[in-house]
Amino acid sequence: EYRRKVPYNYITLSIFTLALSYLVGVISCRYSIDTVLIALGITGIVTLGVTLFSCQTKLDLTLMNGLLFCLCMVLFTFGFFMIFMWSRVVYLIYASLGALIFTLFLAYDTQLIMGGRRYELDPEEYIFGALTLYTDIIYIFIFLLSIFGNSS
Repeated sequence: EYRRKVPYNYITLSIFTLALSYLVGVISCRYSIDTVLIALGITGIVTLGVTLFSCQTKLDLTLMNGLLFCLCMVLFTFGFFMIFMWSRVVYLIYASLGALIFTLFLAYDTQLIMGGRRYELDPEEYIFGALTLYTDIIYIFIFLLSIFGNSS
């Protein structure tokens, strides 16, 4: 219930944003400026495209919560096995799969927030909606950094 109460939800949003921004800043420092800007630009284009698609499509993406769960389990299992069999090619496949999955999450969460579908967020859940979109976009950015950059 705290996520619906006015001072607590804004405090939570602020703390989460500051913590995740610091983490993304630390991760971004490991890459060249060109790589960060390329990943940032592609993330912006993907976000805009997915948002426009989610707004205009008649396809109800909120029904794919089971598929997204299964894809997350595949990504988790893939990541676990990468501990034992790491290679650059396998890592690129993992990062590409992660970027694709979180792009699907972005479309799913956008339609949840917009409403008018089978599943939707309550209007009082605006902070939760903002956090989910923010997290999806950050994960897309981090996976794209992994794809396009070599750590410096």
